[in-house]
Amino acid sequence: MRLLVVEDEPDLASAIVRGLGRSGHAVDSVASVLEAEIAVSTVEYDLVVLDWNLPDGRGIDLCARMRSGDVETFGSLEPKVLMLTARDSIEDRVAGLDAGADDYLVKPFAFAELEARVRALLRRESGGTPVLFAGDLALDPAAFVATRAQVPLSLTVKEFALLEYFMRHRGEVLSQERLLEHVWDEMADPFTNTVRVTVSNLRKKLGEPQVIETVPGRGYVLR
Repeated sequence: MRLLVVEDEPDLASAIVRGLGRSGHAVDSVASVLEAEIAVSTVEYDLVVLDWNLPDGRGIDLCARMRSGDVETFGSLEPKVLMLTARDSIEDRVAGLDAGADDYLVKPFAFAELEARVRALLRRESGGTPVLFAGDLALDPAAFVATRAQVPLSLTVKEFALLEYFMRHRGEVLSQERLLEHVWDEMADPFTNTVRVTVSNLRKKLGEPQVIETVPGRGYVLR
């Protein structure tokens, strides 16, 4: 999944990006409201981790503008929003949720809780199914376990993220550009063959019969 972290504390932002990246997500990071507005209008994010206080404004106001349409988000679905802030009063929590946030986490926090809340919000986005199934494939994002015919698969973090995206969109033809946008972060070079190579490696690990087909000129599809 493609995530955006909007946080102006460099050390905290870096820690969140690294941690969520280790969980298999593609994570971008910005440090201001203006940068966040540009990011969400040009990239289709599944979830935004949004700080309340930013150098040029408030995350809660950005969230409200995203929900009202004043800030246009890229793609067909609005991203989930997880507010991240030191403001812990009931009034602040209510204000954050009323502004359109889907969840609210108070600093300081344990990273395990942040990770769990991200998983819960992404499950909600995909229909609430914690374990994904496609034929004899099964994938548990929370446990980081994937199997085929009940045999565990030894996947890298990126291969696991790629398989998860295929399984969440099984039957859809996914272009290389779409896979690059959702499974890799902004540092990925769109002119490399990284998608093709990762798909090839994933196919080998999934074994026979092949379940990921190439659609010439269009991309790939999980049958």
